[in-house]
Amino acid sequence: MRQRRIRAVFMRGGTSKAVMFRRDDLPEDRAAWDGIFLSALGSPDAEGRQLDGMGGGVSSLSKVCIVGPPTRPDADVDYTFGQVAVRDALVDYSGSCGNMSSAIGPFALEEGMLPGAPRDGEVVVRIHDTNARRIIVSRFQAKDGEALVEGGLVLDGVSGSGAPIRLDFMDPGGGRSGHLLPTGHATDVLDIPGLGAIEATMVDAASPCVFIRAEAVGATATETPQRLDGDARLLDRLDLIRRHAAVAMGLAADAEAARAKPSLPRVAMLAPGRDAVLANGRRVSAAEADVTIRMISMGQPHRAVTATGALCLGVACRIPGSIAAQMAAGAVPDRPIRIAHASGLVLVDAVVVPDAAARGGLGCEHATLFRTARRLFEGAVLVRGLAWSAAA
Repeated sequence: MRQRRIRAVFMRGGTSKAVMFRRDDLPEDRAAWDGIFLSALGSPDAEGRQLDGMGGGVSSLSKVCIVGPPTRPDADVDYTFGQVAVRDALVDYSGSCGNMSSAIGPFALEEGMLPGAPRDGEVVVRIHDTNARRIIVSRFQAKDGEALVEGGLVLDGVSGSGAPIRLDFMDPGGGRSGHLLPTGHATDVLDIPGLGAIEATMVDAASPCVFIRAEAVGATATETPQRLDGDARLLDRLDLIRRHAAVAMGLAADAEAARAKPSLPRVAMLAPGRDAVLANGRRVSAAEADVTIRMISMGQPHRAVTATGALCLGVACRIPGSIAAQMAAGAVPDRPIRIAHASGLVLVDAVVVPDAAARGGLGCEHATLFRTARRLFEGAVLVRGLAWSAAA
């Protein structure tokens, strides 16, 4: 059977890249999507390189985004994110990608999906993240109907600089579990067979995350991704924590069932601001950061930090009694949280407020992140041996 061409765009969003699809170019039946995305990205690949597709062999480069008409009245577009496993025949739609969220507004504008949007000046796009069932407000500058790409915002992990895109994640708490604090506590103790008692902070904001002290697993949170890649024992322990946290957060029936959702929740090791040598050889001093993180995504050490993970950490730092708040005890209350990750620094902010009706008594008004994005390639992606009728 001949390969099938599907209109697509390849974009960078923040520190990730994804193949972007229009919803009406895909089958009406979502059950047919997985085969398309696996073929397009080159998964599964036992060698972990995705040479037969558009993927880059790591979780941050093995993603798809689907953008279509809004299904709720307060949105301009729907955005569905798919994390494509590198080595396995799996597409996980349970999580969200804040980095690629930055590409959705520019994509929608340049695809003509925003009737009435200004061709010049500030463009505001209300994005319905269908995975988290929340609204993201994207703000960026345009000229002649295209999103600006030249600007002065530098993202550690991305070469050069770009035009800033502001992302406000509105009411980000409880997108997957229904609660900002799924257990009702800022800190819990997980009793994990083979590991014992592990203190953890479990927060569902932008994307569910479980945060632990790095020292609890014999780490420092200053390790490079390359070093973590070579520590299979540590990665196994972190995934075991992730799977038990999924149960505690109500995201999986049991630890075994959590294997099928490897992106939910993400697991991260935390430490205070520390002197560290980054993956590119740059040195970061303890004084430059409020909190240090090393995050695992789809079983692999993230080369920076996922955007939703950074947002969730920012929210966690504003929750009294959380491990994150303890690690970031020196942060200035009215200033953004400075997060040191494996490739540099990122600033995030969040507003956490009392909410008597919420589990744990807290809610989050919004969390904010600045990213850059760029369209890299447009045309068609070829997929193998598939036939369907596109969505109406």
